[in-house]
Amino acid sequence: MSQPVPFRRALWASTSLISAAAFGLAAPAAAQDNETAEAAQGELPTIIVTANRREESLQDVAVSADILDEGRIDLIFSGSADTTALAGAAPGLNVESSNGRVAPRFYIRGLGNTDFDLAASQPVSVILDEIVLENVTLKSFPLFDVERVEVLRGPQGTLFGRNTPAGIVKIETVKPGFESDVQASVSFASLDTLSLNGAVGGAIVEDTLAFRVSAQLQRRGDWIDNGFTGEENALGGFTDFAVRGQLLWTPDERSEILAQVNFRDLKGSSTFFRANVLSPGSNELNQNYDRDTVFYDAGGGNPAEYNQFGATLNGSYEFDFATLTSITSYWTSEGFSRGDIDGGNLVTGPGFIPFPSDTQDSIDLEQFTHEVRLASNGDGPLSWQVGAFLFDSDFDVTTVGFTFPPPVTVNHTNTAWAVFGQASYELTEALRVTAGLRYTDDEKDFFVRSGAPLQPVNVQDDNIDWDISLFADVTDTTSVYARVANAFRAPTIQGRDVAFFAAPSVAQSENITSYEAGFKSEFADRKVRINGAAFYYTVEDPQFTAVGGAGNLVQLINANEGEAWGFEFDTAFQPTPNLTLTLGVAYNDTQINDPNLAVGVCAQCTVLDPTVNLGGATRALVDGNPFPNAPEWSGDFTARYGVPVGDSGEFFVFTDWIYLGETNFFLYESAEFNADSRIEGGLRVGYAGNDGQWELALFARNITNEDNILGAVDFNNLTAFVNDPRIIGVSFGVDY
Repeated sequence: MSQPVPFRRALWASTSLISAAAFGLAAPAAAQDNETAEAAQGELPTIIVTANRREESLQDVAVSADILDEGRIDLIFSGSADTTALAGAAPGLNVESSNGRVAPRFYIRGLGNTDFDLAASQPVSVILDEIVLENVTLKSFPLFDVERVEVLRGPQGTLFGRNTPAGIVKIETVKPGFESDVQASVSFASLDTLSLNGAVGGAIVEDTLAFRVSAQLQRRGDWIDNGFTGEENALGGFTDFAVRGQLLWTPDERSEILAQVNFRDLKGSSTFFRANVLSPGSNELNQNYDRDTVFYDAGGGNPAEYNQFGATLNGSYEFDFATLTSITSYWTSEGFSRGDIDGGNLVTGPGFIPFPSDTQDSIDLEQFTHEVRLASNGDGPLSWQVGAFLFDSDFDVTTVGFTFPPPVTVNHTNTAWAVFGQASYELTEALRVTAGLRYTDDEKDFFVRSGAPLQPVNVQDDNIDWDISLFADVTDTTSVYARVANAFRAPTIQGRDVAFFAAPSVAQSENITSYEAGFKSEFADRKVRINGAAFYYTVEDPQFTAVGGAGNLVQLINANEGEAWGFEFDTAFQPTPNLTLTLGVAYNDTQINDPNLAVGVCAQCTVLDPTVNLGGATRALVDGNPFPNAPEWSGDFTARYGVPVGDSGEFFVFTDWIYLGETNFFLYESAEFNADSRIEGGLRVGYAGNDGQWELALFARNITNEDNILGAVDFNNLTAFVNDPRIIGVSFGVDY
């Protein structure tokens, strides 16, 4: 008989505390790269990744990955954007949300989940400083004081667990150090946009105790008019504050303890849906569209308010033969978002709106995780690591309609545990083989807490994930690799339809098998880096979500099979020490294989798929369709040019551009609910003085002011939502 959840939490927490007392806890010290020397020689900097839970050069890892460094992250978020700004920043990565600045949906190599519910499961895992942020609201935690973001493509189930069939987005923040460090920046931009960032750290006790405190404040004023009420600048503003505190203790040369606390307070706006901005038979924005105006009779101002808190104890003790690491974390997320879902009103529209829809969803979540890992030390031909992991979450989701449907609260719990191991062996000086296994047991429970019958549901599955790869050095500067990997996503329960008088739906486990071959290369005295990979994968029983439709349901389904193939190229060029260029390109062809899979369709759109009548309702046959929100082509380009001024100054220009190709939004295909190619660019022009200790710059995001459709609502009218407008501003920062 299984132990109660509180007992299991206490047991694993006690294990962590015992490990702390006996060995000391902290992440292994980060390797320091001599980037200054590399830059002086006109070389591209070494890129560090932790795809194998160790710090390694990107060029030595058998995985397709793209790395966003601190400079790129600062540029992407300079206009106070949220996590969805990562869309397209790495080839093959898409991110979108219909919940404003919370609950982003991630897609890698076309695999993701369009479910907008706060209980949704995703096949892309977001990991912040070794902690999995499982719930969709936690995935929205702001990115600030970040060292790098690693986008690891393809299954990562062996070392990172279930719910990673598509890949992971791994965020590494700046850790405390014993050197004094003070950073601060402020920016002012259009739409009354303000961004404040700061970090301070250094030694409390020399070589023994260090701290780092960092914070970010993003703010925007109301800028959207409400044409229905006649109010100007009535909607669209937000205030998003986050802070992180860290304390590093190194009692001796072998042990460290890193304690970390994260907190976020968001008061802002949910997504702004726009009624009938698409015309029948067309996916182009029509005369009803005005970026600065909506026509809301409901939604209560489309508010969103969230508080999130996380505490982590992360550590290691270095034995002669291996390093023991223990990581314990506790996170909470509490908040709500409300929206005028129909995007207009029944009186003036715009267009025909058959009925009103005003909905609020809220969550109250607790998440606990613990991991113990033992990894080999030394430079011998064999390296290995073994570990165990526990995950436990408990949360309520409440759906409220104004005035339909009545309030309903449902409860979700999820307990999973795993044991895993990986070994790598150098067969020769030029050839290395790596293999890993992970056993996972995953169980979920659901019941209705209030507002409807209990309707309890329990699902459970266990699975063995595995991967094996060969990595060969062809020359001193070129390597090739091949990788086969398997991962799974556990069964999922969707209970949002209970609020609309329907039964909860269940999707059984999906299982992915991926084949990948690639190369890593640097040449021209490390002035050119070209990495590439080709992949093919199949997903057995892929989990999809039939969202919306004329029936306004959110139902989980399993298709027979999903299939995809494609390739990625990630390149960097440094023709001179002052000029650095990067270019990334990905192609991804996805397909649903299930001749009998029929899903609900929209209320007013033009369905392009074959349709059938099932139980008096029209359903679309989606066999052969692409995965939703999976553009075939994607890419990014950056260029930075610096001109030295005097002995310690630099004038610089930094631009970045993303491209996402044609994208279908739902499982079925229609003439209206898809997007043409999306292009957005950014620019930063400034002067850095005193060897980078201060900087003054002008910047712009969405510099060409593109109007790009990001998604749609299909159950009521031809509603869509769009990207942010152009933001132009000025920033000033110091770094001592």
